[in-house]
Amino acid sequence: MVHLVSDEHSSEQADELLKNSLLYREFLAEREEILRHKWLESEKVGYDVGFERALLDWTKTHRASWRASRQKRLAEHHVE
Repeated sequence: MVHLVSDEHSSEQADELLKNSLLYREFLAEREEILRHKWLESEKVGYDVGFERALLDWTKTHRASWRASRQKRLAEHHVE
C-alpha cells in the first residue's frame, strides 16, 4: 500500500521550484504582455475586449516577434 503524506515543507519546495522554473517565468512574462495588450486594445475601443479576444489577437499579431526578442535577450543575458 502506498501512503501519500502531505508535507508543508515539500509543498514549499515545490512552490519554490515552480517559481524558479524558466518555463513558469516565461509563462508569467507572456501573460503580462497579453494583459498589457488587452488594456491597450480596450482603451482603443472604449470597452473591455476580454482576455480571450486579447489572447487570440496578441498570439496572432505579436507572439512570434515577442518570443524572438525575448529569446535573444535571454541568450545575451546568459552569455554575460
